[in-house]
Amino acid sequence: MKLLTRWMARLCMCLVAGQVLAQAYPSKPIKVVVGYAAGGAVDVVARTIGQSLSSSMGQPVLVENKPGAGTNIAVKSVIGAEPDGYTLMMAANALAANMALYQPMPFDAERDLVPVSLIGRVPVVIAANPNVPYATVKQLIEAAKGKPNSIAFGSPGNGSTPHMAIELFARAAGIDLQHVPYRGGSPAITDTIGGQIPLVAVNALEVLPHAKSGKLKVLAVLSPNRSPIFPDVPTIAESGFPGFEASVWYGLVAPIATPKPIVAKLHDEVQKALQTKEVRERMSAVGGEVVPGSAEMFGNLIRSERQRYTKLVKEANIQPD
Repeated sequence: MKLLTRWMARLCMCLVAGQVLAQAYPSKPIKVVVGYAAGGAVDVVARTIGQSLSSSMGQPVLVENKPGAGTNIAVKSVIGAEPDGYTLMMAANALAANMALYQPMPFDAERDLVPVSLIGRVPVVIAANPNVPYATVKQLIEAAKGKPNSIAFGSPGNGSTPHMAIELFARAAGIDLQHVPYRGGSPAITDTIGGQIPLVAVNALEVLPHAKSGKLKVLAVLSPNRSPIFPDVPTIAESGFPGFEASVWYGLVAPIATPKPIVAKLHDEVQKALQTKEVRERMSAVGGEVVPGSAEMFGNLIRSERQRYTKLVKEANIQPD
């Protein structure tokens, strides 16, 4: 009985200490680590959310770009950081995919990190050189079935989110496409425009200027809803694959031992940010949408994506660059 009483007393003390800590938080600048170079979609989303959080929480939110090793360098730096709420990471699909792509597994996101909040999604798009003889997904599938493994698509690299997205789509459609990996989306787009390859898979933002100029035609967006920057382009569901989705998602994570009251406070502040006109307009400008929801929902997404990528990597024998 005495042991139980002591345990209850310690628990209460921890809860009170956590609440006091959360009330004082933040008392200094917060760092958000991004595993990509400045200027990309993940960086833009991180800076957009950071600016909103800075205004609402009264402390600077600084973005630190740590590209390299498929974002593993950035992830490991956050895992090893002090779990005090002052080091966060703007994660994307690579957080789930890299646990399947890299052996030995570089980290375990469910063991090493705590989900704070999903931020939003930007769809992967299938775009084509304007001179190819297919203008819809249905026509692409017919062409691919007529000559298996003869149609090539470029992506930002082996194991990149667009690469994985098209591999998943090809399996759903029952077709074989030839993958041509590039070191980034820009060179893949350049070769598609030049006619070296007929198709490219990248996020919607990278395609936008080339679609506007007529140098590329977008066949479909791989998301449940139409993209605000491509309102006339059908979704993959509208193209005959209801329920299929392969978007680039973004969300904040923190080191696993970060106090729960601080995680909860961060989550609440992010939810407020996602309701603001500025954040919604900025997400729309990069072709995406905000996705409010619980931290548990984000954790479930990471878990389900990890399972989906693990199956795909094994079946398609995908190796990271």
